[in-house]
Amino acid sequence: MKSEENQSAMRTVAARALLLSTVAGLTLAPLLPVVAAESDKDPVTTSAIGPVKMRFLSLGIGKSVVVDLPRDVKDVLVADPKIANAVVRSSQRAYIIGGAVGQTNVVFFDAEGQQVASYDIAVKRDLNGVRAALKQTLPGIQIEGVGESVVLTGSVSSPVEAQQAGEIAARLVGGSEKVVNSIVVRGRDQVMLKVTVAEVRRDIVKQLGVDLSASMNYGTAAVVFKNNNPFTANNAPLVPENGLVGAALNKTGLPSVTATLRAMESAGVVKTLAEPNLTAISGESATFISGGEFPIPTGVTCQTTTAGAIGQCVQTVSFKKFGISLNFTPVVLTEGRISLRVMTEVSEVSTENSLQGGAGGTTIPSIKTRRAETTLEIPSGGSVAMAGLIQEQTKQAINGLPGADQIPILGGLFRSQDYVNHQTELMVIVTPYVVRAVAQKELSRPDDGFAPASDSQSALLGRINRIYGVAARVDPVGGTQGNFGFIID
Repeated sequence: MKSEENQSAMRTVAARALLLSTVAGLTLAPLLPVVAAESDKDPVTTSAIGPVKMRFLSLGIGKSVVVDLPRDVKDVLVADPKIANAVVRSSQRAYIIGGAVGQTNVVFFDAEGQQVASYDIAVKRDLNGVRAALKQTLPGIQIEGVGESVVLTGSVSSPVEAQQAGEIAARLVGGSEKVVNSIVVRGRDQVMLKVTVAEVRRDIVKQLGVDLSASMNYGTAAVVFKNNNPFTANNAPLVPENGLVGAALNKTGLPSVTATLRAMESAGVVKTLAEPNLTAISGESATFISGGEFPIPTGVTCQTTTAGAIGQCVQTVSFKKFGISLNFTPVVLTEGRISLRVMTEVSEVSTENSLQGGAGGTTIPSIKTRRAETTLEIPSGGSVAMAGLIQEQTKQAINGLPGADQIPILGGLFRSQDYVNHQTELMVIVTPYVVRAVAQKELSRPDDGFAPASDSQSALLGRINRIYGVAARVDPVGGTQGNFGFIID
């Protein structure tokens, strides 16, 4: 009987255990897919601090966000309170406030010291206002914050729009050095600038003077008279030792008088024409230089011997540039207008105001410079006189023996007279063109139609070269008049 009762009790326990396992399986089965689905949908990564998942959170300066926690929170840890701050308002709700630009993390703990939640905080500049402004004015531009700076991306139709976006961002961050402008300009125009520098100089110099020398001997007494009248207006005679010499009786013991008449007149005209041409992309700078460099002594470097004496000396020099220089930055505006920042310079080596220096009497020349720099706004193909100069300089000087040079008629024998007149007319004309690339066959070269003469033609006919036909005339886009790229005699 006892065995039967024991078997019956064991069957009852086994049935109850099977029933409990079945119920537990049915109860937990719907929960497992849910947990798996939530883990699949959650994109955050696991933190290295603990088993709690770390979430990323981006805030603006002075902005806040509400965080709902899964269970009660007892304590909170902020790595850098200067960047962000966390305030627990209730057991399961907290506020995170951005304070300064930077990165930090916030960790929440429960009463037992276990992590409840962890957040990686990135505090950036609040760009919502500038985003709204750019969306209204320049819809193709995006702005993102990187630390203290901002980055502009996107594409616009003209460099002016890119410049405007950069100015708006610079006002936001407090300076253009904190703005990284990565805006791409679609279909950037190219501008060719033609600069004409024309100058005419007229010089007239007249010099007239008399040098007298006399000697009178009477016994053992001798009287010698010399009157040299140097030229002062031009610092030197036009032609050294130029003049006529006349002498009176020149016998021994008799008075002698020698007179030298110096007279010279010079007139000259100088024409200077420079037409540099340069092409650059809208918004970019271009530089053109045609000229050379000449040395200027700057000092002497000497070597010291073993005995302490000065040995071999070598003169050091620096080089000064001269020639034709052109620098401009074009920006194509709306309706075919062009904004130009232009700097042009024409310089040449001159002997005027030169210096004499060095042990060997080295001559250091001077440089005559014509320079103009300005900002213009003109249409494509239009010309404007960027700079002009009309200068006239007149010098007159009389040098002579005091008192004697004021004698009427005869006073001309005791004085010299200089007359110098300098006249200069200068004009700088700029003409920009919006250009595009063309086929190579449509461009003319300076050597088109040129053929050097053979030895027989040079020896028998005296020819140097021969021109076959006339080079094709190709006008830039916009239509320029006249020949371009050729020297016409």
